[in-house]
Amino acid sequence: MKSGFLQNFPDKIMLIKYCPITDTDKVCKLYSEKDGVSIKYVCTTEFHDAIADIFYRETPHPEFGNKYFAILFRNNKPYIANADGVEDLTFGMVENDEGNLEYSVHRHDYKSFQNGNMIDGGRDYVRYSGKVTYYKVKNGEIKNVS
Repeated sequence: MKSGFLQNFPDKIMLIKYCPITDTDKVCKLYSEKDGVSIKYVCTTEFHDAIADIFYRETPHPEFGNKYFAILFRNNKPYIANADGVEDLTFGMVENDEGNLEYSVHRHDYKSFQNGNMIDGGRDYVRYSGKVTYYKVKNGEIKNVS
């Protein structure tokens, strides 16, 4: 599990926990060098019926025009796809036992914690117990929209 994105709350700082399917540092390095622009990992989520790591570049791709791209696997083969639609998705998150935020990656990714919190549903729906906080991706950052 990878930690990232510090979220400031009035009384504490929380990390969002990610579960990437690729070595995100290697992907960022490869595409940054290949395209000559900075690439950063944003999140992992269900995308076109597969789990995908989502990456961001500040300038649109010169050939395809997208700022986000997804890396996903089908039948153990890697694919890359336009992921600009990630900004339309909502991520419900709950606090885990370590005091950090976690979200359900896909429809049947049920996560429960000793503290009584749980989250399920991926981007299809948000089912939870405890306090849920909602986030959206905007300009390559995960922003609180609660």
